[in-house]
Amino acid sequence: MDTKEHVSKRRSATMPRDISRHISPFDQFATKVAALTARAPFFLFCILVVLIWAPSILWLPLDTWQLIINTTTTIITFLMVALLQNTESRNDAAVQHKLNAVANGLADLMEHVAKADPDSDDLDECREELRRAVGLEEDESA
Repeated sequence: MDTKEHVSKRRSATMPRDISRHISPFDQFATKVAALTARAPFFLFCILVVLIWAPSILWLPLDTWQLIINTTTTIITFLMVALLQNTESRNDAAVQHKLNAVANGLADLMEHVAKADPDSDDLDECREELRRAVGLEEDESA
């Protein structure tokens, strides 16, 4: 694909008004969990659980105790990673849409200024760079 096709393909960046405001029940749940776990009371709760759990080694056999704590923490960690990755991905996408909208708006403004001042060749180059930046995350992401 040549540069002009590549730039024109990117010009149709998603604008904020085109983004659906619908949030699925899972996304709502993941957002609430992320908000809850990001606060100090949750961390203090985790410390409290460990402090209460630690002395249990005295009355449970060591193998049983290790199995319980390892299994529990592994399951919780696995689920938390999935939930937090969901919210992080949605936040990253929202920020990228905002950046694309700002870059498009700025490029449009630069185009308007360039029409008023035909001697602004450097403005045309900058505008084209901005246009190329819109959607760049799709080319660079894995």
